[in-house]
Amino acid sequence: MLKIDIHTHILPRDIPGWKSKFGYGGFITLDHHKSCRARMLKDDGTFFREIGDNCWSPESRMRECETHNVHVQVLSTVPVMFSYWAKPRDTLEIAKYLNDHIAEIVQKHPKRFVGLGTVPMQDPELAIRELERCLEIGLRGVQIGSHVVDDWNLGSISLFPFFEAAAKLNAAVFVHPWDMAGQDRMNRYWLPWLVGMPSETALAICSMIFGGVFEKLPELRVAFAHGGGSFPGTIGRIEHGFHCRPDLVAIHNNINPKSYLGRFYVDSLVHDPQALQYLMEVIGTDRIALGTDYPFPLGELEPGNLIESMEISDELKERMLSGTALEWLDVEKSLFT
Repeated sequence: MLKIDIHTHILPRDIPGWKSKFGYGGFITLDHHKSCRARMLKDDGTFFREIGDNCWSPESRMRECETHNVHVQVLSTVPVMFSYWAKPRDTLEIAKYLNDHIAEIVQKHPKRFVGLGTVPMQDPELAIRELERCLEIGLRGVQIGSHVVDDWNLGSISLFPFFEAAAKLNAAVFVHPWDMAGQDRMNRYWLPWLVGMPSETALAICSMIFGGVFEKLPELRVAFAHGGGSFPGTIGRIEHGFHCRPDLVAIHNNINPKSYLGRFYVDSLVHDPQALQYLMEVIGTDRIALGTDYPFPLGELEPGNLIESMEISDELKERMLSGTALEWLDVEKSLFT
């Protein structure tokens, strides 16, 4: 069966010294401290993450894809690169650099990779312009963060023109958690990744539902990382809150939040067969796409293994391994075969 992994991250091998160029810090650099390895560092020297060459080398990725029988990867940047906190035009310059890199890889290997760009969401007008450029250079859409700045969740009226443009331009949107809330209370046990990320994704979904984004833009194609985070497990509570306190919950959209199940996509990265079975029942098999968070250790280390282990028909497995991705990206299977 064709396997399309919608959730993989990539960086250029070399990242410019943005601090020197822009005159202020907070950006990520790479320290290639030994062969095929690099440290992601903040430009003040703070360690962020160790990565291997599969995070920047298409050749390394393709070798590993062959091992795991993954036919296509959808490439997006590492979320720490979003840089929504920076000056908008500086973020735009970073985005262009990252997007051109992904577009170049897709152009060289069109049957192996699909690209998603990144855009300066803190300035929706600039974000729309870069979205348009992303599509012009061969990318299929964009990856965005689960929120933009502290008072801009994804249901913010300020962001609606961007989603409107994405729908009009037929661009796929992938929402990934970043800059998790409450990290000052989660400084042990890797809790920002274990607890914060699922919460961030639920926040993003609820914000788009209650902000009326899905209601106003039914043609918008959005996929959320990590199986929708904690949203599927809390939809009952969310619906109950909608009914018991509409004065607080339904102030911008009076449609039951459960009505939007099936209106957006999620990846399959839930790590557990019972969780995937529940996700299939709540979200729907036709809205779940293979996603692994490659090449990071919290991802699915054997891509597609969880889906393939399920006691379901080959037709349903094929839908999750590739069919949903093709629909979300709006591409034909023949592009990759």
